[in-house]
Amino acid sequence: MRIRTDIAHNSRVWNHWLGGKDNYAVDQQVGDRIAGMFPSIAEVARADRAFLRRSVSYLAGEAGIRQFLDIGTGLPTADNTHEVAQRIAPDARIVYVDNDPVVLTHARALLAGTPEGVTEYVDADAHDPDLILRSASATLDLRRPVAVMMLGILNFVLDTDQARSIVRTLMDALPSGSHLVLTHPTLEFGGEGNREAMAFWNEHATPPITARGRAEFASFLEGLELVEPGIVSCARWGAPAAAEVPQFGAVGRKP
Repeated sequence: MRIRTDIAHNSRVWNHWLGGKDNYAVDQQVGDRIAGMFPSIAEVARADRAFLRRSVSYLAGEAGIRQFLDIGTGLPTADNTHEVAQRIAPDARIVYVDNDPVVLTHARALLAGTPEGVTEYVDADAHDPDLILRSASATLDLRRPVAVMMLGILNFVLDTDQARSIVRTLMDALPSGSHLVLTHPTLEFGGEGNREAMAFWNEHATPPITARGRAEFASFLEGLELVEPGIVSCARWGAPAAAEVPQFGAVGRKP
């Protein structure tokens, strides 16, 4: 797949908002324009990353999860899923999934895990959960609990019914004790200003994005037991005193 440097891409713009260097001028231009429309976007990016650290720490620690399926990996930065998990459980096994060639190149070069554990990479699209499961099964034992990480990825599946179907396919294939970890942008929590920014994004960048409200977000977790504190701003999951950002966060356990 050819790397497009003439149009902004989500993983690279996100990297720019997090202060990374793995992006191009077009990503910086679009990212800065969106930040001008929606000044809290960098706070959202940082809060989403902090949520990853807290949720993976909970899963690898208190919940005893040893297998992670991270869909929509994004470009490597500090405290990636395998780093957080393997600090707590060196034998943890992690499969990263993305279909951006830049992400995959960086991941294979930079995301090395512990000798006791396994870190693997799958080239697949979030729209194809069956391929993800088949590919992940080469590394993960899908008969044992798996934490499915979908941070800021379902917002790129524009049809809500299709997004629910993707989640259902993934979770139906996994046993009791598996977990689903989600974040998703919203116009709630003071995020109304995101409407204009998302419209600009959809005209000038890829892939297209959508926000969702609490009811739609909650529908992705149907049939799962919500881990406290339930559905909140991702900034406040595990950090109740943090300032809210317009991004839902939740962890659900399959009973």
